Amino acid sequence: MTATTDGSTGAALPPRAAAASHTDNSLPEAAGVQEAAARATRRATDFLLARQDAEGWWKGDLETNVTMDAEDLLLRQFLGILDGDTTRAAALFIRGEQREDGTWASFYGGPGELSTTIEAYVALRLAGDAPDAPHMAKAAEWIRGRGGIAAARVFTRIWLALFGWWKWEDLPELPPELIWFPAWMPLNIYDFGCWARQTIVPLTIVSAKRPVRPAPFPLDELHTDPADPNPHRPLAPAVTWDGAFQRADRALHAFRKVAPRRMRRAAMNAAARWIIERQENDGCWGGIQPPAVYSIIALYLLGYDLEHPVMRAGLESLDRFAVWREDGARMIEACQSPVWDTCLATIALADAGVPADHPQLVKAADWMLGEQIVRPGDWSVKRPGLPPGGWAFEFHNDNYPDIDDTAEVVLALRRVKHHDPERVEKAIGRGVRWNLGMQSKNGAWGAFDVDNTSPFPNRLPFCDFGEVIDPPSADVTAHVVEMLAAEGLSHDPRTRRGIEWLLAEQEADGSWFGRWGVNYVYGTGSVVPALVAAGLPAAHPAIRRAVAWLESVQNDDGGWGEDLRSYRYVREWSGRGASTASQTGWALMALLAAGEKDSKAVERGVRWLAETQREDGSWDEPYFTGTGFPWDFSINYHLYRQVFPLTALGRYVHGEPAVTRPKTGGGARLAEAKAG
Repeated sequence: MTATTDGSTGAALPPRAAAASHTDNSLPEAAGVQEAAARATRRATDFLLARQDAEGWWKGDLETNVTMDAEDLLLRQFLGILDGDTTRAAALFIRGEQREDGTWASFYGGPGELSTTIEAYVALRLAGDAPDAPHMAKAAEWIRGRGGIAAARVFTRIWLALFGWWKWEDLPELPPELIWFPAWMPLNIYDFGCWARQTIVPLTIVSAKRPVRPAPFPLDELHTDPADPNPHRPLAPAVTWDGAFQRADRALHAFRKVAPRRMRRAAMNAAARWIIERQENDGCWGGIQPPAVYSIIALYLLGYDLEHPVMRAGLESLDRFAVWREDGARMIEACQSPVWDTCLATIALADAGVPADHPQLVKAADWMLGEQIVRPGDWSVKRPGLPPGGWAFEFHNDNYPDIDDTAEVVLALRRVKHHDPERVEKAIGRGVRWNLGMQSKNGAWGAFDVDNTSPFPNRLPFCDFGEVIDPPSADVTAHVVEMLAAEGLSHDPRTRRGIEWLLAEQEADGSWFGRWGVNYVYGTGSVVPALVAAGLPAAHPAIRRAVAWLESVQNDDGGWGEDLRSYRYVREWSGRGASTASQTGWALMALLAAGEKDSKAVERGVRWLAETQREDGSWDEPYFTGTGFPWDFSINYHLYRQVFPLTALGRYVHGEPAVTRPKTGGGARLAEAKAG
């Protein structure tokens, strides 16, 4: 398997000497690395402090791909509320993301992606771009060469079916009766990860209703054979899982014809109640764009008019996902990350030497304390007796706090000298207790749920859009272990189980897989500091293997980088890619935790950060180093390029923070007080 078999335009494996983004900030050769690091740390600190909101939070743009923008336009077209200003602004952004070969990618520098390109093309048609315009003709030709609309993912074809560009009969069936499946039954909604669950429930209503709005134009140019736009798809062998689920889907299509209308109507009403009960205070659903889009469509189909309070609040929440740029373009964020960004910024600033009682850190702590979730959510289906106490990723997402944010918020709060220490202790106690209670049976932690590991959801013909379950991962588990160690719980049996799981998950080359960041550099950069904080010595064989791997994948320019293709082409792309500020920060955090401060690798990495820093204290990073679904949905967190380099530089200059140094004693008392 080579790196160019995925439809790319000839992208080759990056050389180890991947060129950095040069600035005019090059350092004299005589400048000592310690001096350079201290200077870069001061400038990055000033830059980050200046970007705190008056309320105390930080938030960088969360950039994904143009399907968010295309689907926003399609939603507004479907509802009859598409206006000229929005269309022009969205089209300006979408056109600006098109590549020379006519395609759109799902991440910066990645290969053209079929479904993304189809949705972008349709959005530009809505904006008035003619199909014979050179940029449109090039895109259409590429789409046809990859199988046309018929080869697109299910979600893309659902959007097209809304306007009659695809037949509903040729889509997988998703019955609303799914809402009644009890939690013990396979393929109940709680077998899906929370992001998939929130999307699938409203789509059961859409699937049952099968609405069609008059298409504003044909899309014959996107079919390989316009005379046969919905070609027959052969069945897989019945003895395979794919074949079994395809036949089950055919049975569901047959059931649709005989399903009692009263039962189906009751199921749709039950799904609608489920949706409305989970609408957040700001009108969104789960703090992410896709569930909001499909929930609005589903409720609209059930008769909720656009002036209904639920609908009005939902549409207003979508408007808040829009980022208007100086050139007039409009980009849609799939999500917003203020809690995550704020806790990471707090950690970075504290580790960079900002005093613990600095007013801006105290303000950040105040804001984070106010964001703690103290009511049950969907996670309590699996943990009904567990008291709440987690933090979510977004401004509003009380139904789905996540384990990763909770761990990092606790680590951030521990770095701040707050004027109400009792309030902080109580909040931390609730967070630690909740995280411990969310441990999966294998000893590790997932992001949102416990034991969300059913093998069935990913097999459904409907689920071809990315990961739909939430199994434990090394990066989340590492952050929890690091937090528990900071709380004096290194020797708690639950922490030890997490450590044992991490050690068993180490790859043969010494790295760890990163679920929520790209990829092996992220996983390794998360796990090594956690293991050291929990008491593993730097001489431990697992730590030494990790150090050796990081040294082996360091780029010739001194930085580290990893392309998202490592999720698909592991051996070729593991630890390979152009150097980035965030990934260099991750690698340095691991090496520093492992006692490698005086190593040549650390010196070169620190110097790369210092030399590529801009005059204003920031770094440039067009590459996507975050993930929603590995490979399928990628994220550029615009604050990653600031917080992780600053954290690494701060630890290089000031040493490892006391809060993450191994602690002994007190564990039993803390376990009793915080875990119950």
